[in-house]
Amino acid sequence: MIRIALGQIEIVPGRPDVNSAFMLKMIEQARQQGADIIIFPELAIPGYLLGDTWEQQGFLRECEECGRQVISASIDICVVFGNVGVDWQRHGDDGRVRKYNALFTAYQGKLWGNDNFPYPFRIKTLHPNYREFDDTRHFYSLRKLALETGRTVENLLQPVQVDYKDTKLTLGGILCEDGWNEYYPVNPVATLSTKNKLDVIINISCSPFTLGKNDKRNRVFSKQAAAAGIPLVYVNAVGLQNNGKTVYTFDGFSSVYDGQGQVIATCSTFQQELKVVEIPPQSHPLATSAESDKDDTIENVYQALTYGIRKFMVQTGLKKVVIGVSGGIDSAVNTALFANAIGSENLLLVNMPSIYNSSTTKGLSEQLAANLGCSYTIFPIQEAVDLTIKQITSTPVTQLQTGTQSTLKVSSFVAENIQARDRSARVLAGLAAAFGGAFTCNANKSELTVGYSTLYGDQAGFIAALGDLWKHQVYALGQYLNTKVFSTPVIPQGIFDIIPSAELSFDQAVEEGKGDPLYYPYHDYLFQAFIEWWNRATPEDILTWYAAGELEERLGCEQGLTIKLFATPAEFITDLEKWWKLYTGLGVAKRIQAPPILAVSRRAYGFDHREAQNQPYFTRAYNILKTRLLEKI
Repeated sequence: MIRIALGQIEIVPGRPDVNSAFMLKMIEQARQQGADIIIFPELAIPGYLLGDTWEQQGFLRECEECGRQVISASIDICVVFGNVGVDWQRHGDDGRVRKYNALFTAYQGKLWGNDNFPYPFRIKTLHPNYREFDDTRHFYSLRKLALETGRTVENLLQPVQVDYKDTKLTLGGILCEDGWNEYYPVNPVATLSTKNKLDVIINISCSPFTLGKNDKRNRVFSKQAAAAGIPLVYVNAVGLQNNGKTVYTFDGFSSVYDGQGQVIATCSTFQQELKVVEIPPQSHPLATSAESDKDDTIENVYQALTYGIRKFMVQTGLKKVVIGVSGGIDSAVNTALFANAIGSENLLLVNMPSIYNSSTTKGLSEQLAANLGCSYTIFPIQEAVDLTIKQITSTPVTQLQTGTQSTLKVSSFVAENIQARDRSARVLAGLAAAFGGAFTCNANKSELTVGYSTLYGDQAGFIAALGDLWKHQVYALGQYLNTKVFSTPVIPQGIFDIIPSAELSFDQAVEEGKGDPLYYPYHDYLFQAFIEWWNRATPEDILTWYAAGELEERLGCEQGLTIKLFATPAEFITDLEKWWKLYTGLGVAKRIQAPPILAVSRRAYGFDHREAQNQPYFTRAYNILKTRLLEKI
């Protein structure tokens, strides 16, 4: 019988001192609870998403020193933890000192495992380089080490044997991606369990929250444990880490599977926790096979965003937030989220009407502020906008070589952008400074996809908390906040009922039913196919499915929508090309300068979705099919 403690800690990226200090406290707690082994997450000491901090040798030495403190605490308890392993005598592919993403096993104040491996630690075999991950930029993998040493990966994959008290423990340790090996030529779990009689398989991870990921992980790890016939312990981190443009929450949900693949223990999500579990188990499984609560619901979205907002505020040192409220759903949901996360007393809501804003939306903004108990101000912008337009149209522009003068004209479109920029760059930025805080970006993922926002205007802010939510998810989150979080309609029903509109001209008059050029029940799903699918769709795919009459089924939207929206193939093609050109054109330029986005989906904008500013492109197959469809008209 082994008593294993799951050390699900909050990892503070770039703070090995803070992380190791908390690990030492948790080691003592595990010791007092009679644990034989305590397991911490991957890169528990340095953090994972650190950018090129990994290139600082002083930082690496600090991580090593903190690691030595943890090793020293392992006198009468076995400690398994993640840290950077440094080989100061060798270099990586970039010519810098070689670094490994490593699993350390300590007991009796020393490291174990160098009897059958080149180092007294184990290193990650499979390095992910998709989504937010960039492992090969910083770390040397087991696959590379095998090539370098002339050995096979299978030969290098060795367990760690520990002489623990009066028995010998054989631990099969892997790191995160090593367990997600479906598309790799190497299966570390199968290799370790086939070659050796293991007491337990240990997967230490630093795995960000993604909608639906835990459900899939349960299926994958349950299958691995059952195939090996060996208990599997998965320990993940909590906390918040980022790679500059995308901010990730880490939800923990550390789990233990028995030798039949049954889930026998889990840690809470988004909470630090120490949980001691007996292996083999003396209790009944929590669920049959790998069943678990679904983690792709709007409740999970709420949990991740609320946790992320709170941690981001701490991380940035901010306590107060200014939010521009328009009477629309995005600013209302953002307000309710922040009010719940940091307290309504720390919010200042600002309504900034021009001549185009209706009494309806102005009234809804005030009602929202009253319902939530937030400070509220009305800051009209028309006078400033008129002055800006007047200055642009009346200030002469001189060609100095010829002495000729001219003036610029302001189109209706430019006037709309002036309003948006005045609200953000002047009003919100100024009020935020005076209030002692920052201001938010209220943009959602639908708008970011096609650049339906103004650069330096409504696309500005210190974080886009809704930037990874499609419009329909924003509405669903708003209903959830009303019914489940506040248990009262703090977001007025009128905000749900009103047509979405930027209210930047009389052509967008909400009281006349005029609003955004997007039909979200269709375009949300079209854009989702562009960005979130593993094999992302292009206009060629969309047009092929449209011609075959299977587009709605493929996209997952309501059946018959395209017939309602587009009377002819020509209208459908015009709409498709319009948004594709914006998505791959101007939208990219805007997204590159957008605020950090709080990620929840399987692909968020920012570092998760790496983009280049290329020209929009349509394949030959698309153009051929387009011609055929238009010829039938």
